[in-house]
Amino acid sequence: MVLFLALYAVFGLIAGLLAGLLGIGGGLVIVPILVYMFNLQGFPAEHIMHMALGTSLASIMFTSVSSAMSHHKHGAVNWDIVKKVSLGIIIGTWCGSFIASKIPTHILQLIFSCFIFYVASQMIFSGKKTLGNKPLPKTLGMNIAGLGIGLLSSLVGIGGGTISVPFMLYHSVEMRKAIATSAAIGMPIAISGCIGYFFNGNSAQNLPDYSFGFIYIPALMAIVICSTAVAPYGAHLAHTLPVAKIKKFFAVLLLVVGVRMLLTAIL
Repeated sequence: MVLFLALYAVFGLIAGLLAGLLGIGGGLVIVPILVYMFNLQGFPAEHIMHMALGTSLASIMFTSVSSAMSHHKHGAVNWDIVKKVSLGIIIGTWCGSFIASKIPTHILQLIFSCFIFYVASQMIFSGKKTLGNKPLPKTLGMNIAGLGIGLLSSLVGIGGGTISVPFMLYHSVEMRKAIATSAAIGMPIAISGCIGYFFNGNSAQNLPDYSFGFIYIPALMAIVICSTAVAPYGAHLAHTLPVAKIKKFFAVLLLVVGVRMLLTAIL
């Protein structure tokens, strides 16, 4: 167990550094790491992807609070948007965790692989993002958008930034505020998803020791402690390193991870 905790700590450092450096959601890095580690520990194959998603969302529950409060101090969070999408997000994320609990691991891996390909292609091919000219929807429209953001975020174990930021940019929200608001939106996604994966995994059979539903506590603790410690350092490095080149290199690595997970799912 000590060896595995050490590995989780190392991977937590890597995840936190990349999150701070590249501005990506931790779940995009954490989910593949957890899948690899859970396989290494010999966890039941039918639960591996569910536990990776649940543990990832549980970790984001801690990191999103720190990130959102940091952005709030700079006055960058649009709390009105957060309020208007939160109900839809909570419902969507809860429903997503329920749906995920009924989906076999290999199908969840297919979904995550497709999502990785989408994110990697955006990193490689997209140019500078420009603002759209559409106004934000009314409250009902915002809740419908939140429903979709929460549902997909729950199925792929992320805080929703890769979905909510493009949505806000399309609706004329300035980039800095879109990123900051996305960090705050990650809080209801993570909390609802964490609770959902706990309840939906609570009745699952043959879970590993130290599991809390579909949440694996040792991995959660090691990753949260280490990733939050180095994320600010990663953000500092973003001002000194060629982030654009690093992001494209990381996108290639994501494609490799996506292909590997895809092959695991279909073979």
